[in-house]
Amino acid sequence: LGFSSIAHAGTEASLTEDQVTELKKAWGDGIVKIGKVHTAGGDYKNAAREHIERFYAYGKDTVLFKPTLASQDQFQGTFDEALSYFVGGKIAEDGGFAITPYTAVRWESEVMNITGNTALSMCNYYFTKTDVSEVKYEYTFVFEKLDGGDVKIVLHHSSLPFSPQKES
Repeated sequence: LGFSSIAHAGTEASLTEDQVTELKKAWGDGIVKIGKVHTAGGDYKNAAREHIERFYAYGKDTVLFKPTLASQDQFQGTFDEALSYFVGGKIAEDGGFAITPYTAVRWESEVMNITGNTALSMCNYYFTKTDVSEVKYEYTFVFEKLDGGDVKIVLHHSSLPFSPQKES
């Protein structure tokens, strides 16, 4: 994968599928929480900061972040750029993905590959809007167990599914 997983390979017990599944669920719950805090008029920017600190390896390892709704600044590799994507602010096109709000995140069965302290997970996830409709996105996440045992996202790529255009 090219990340620093080799450097961390002997640090602690290997990742498990259950750990990755729990982390993904908690990540989705965190996106829902940011939207709830925003809707209630609370400090949603702080909720997003806490979310990023909990789930992403910024400041500890390289993070490759390619969010779904980014077209001009597609690759957002810093903490501040990720924060902007989730709640708006730094990058003009960012409308605040996590403040939409969503009421749930559902993960579809997936392709998962775990090697030592690194897990690659890809498939679809569905974000439930307040009108109960779902928006389907495709994702690839790479999780890495870092020194000290924290499991963090080091690669996040998501996109909308391909939609063929009809010829006229």
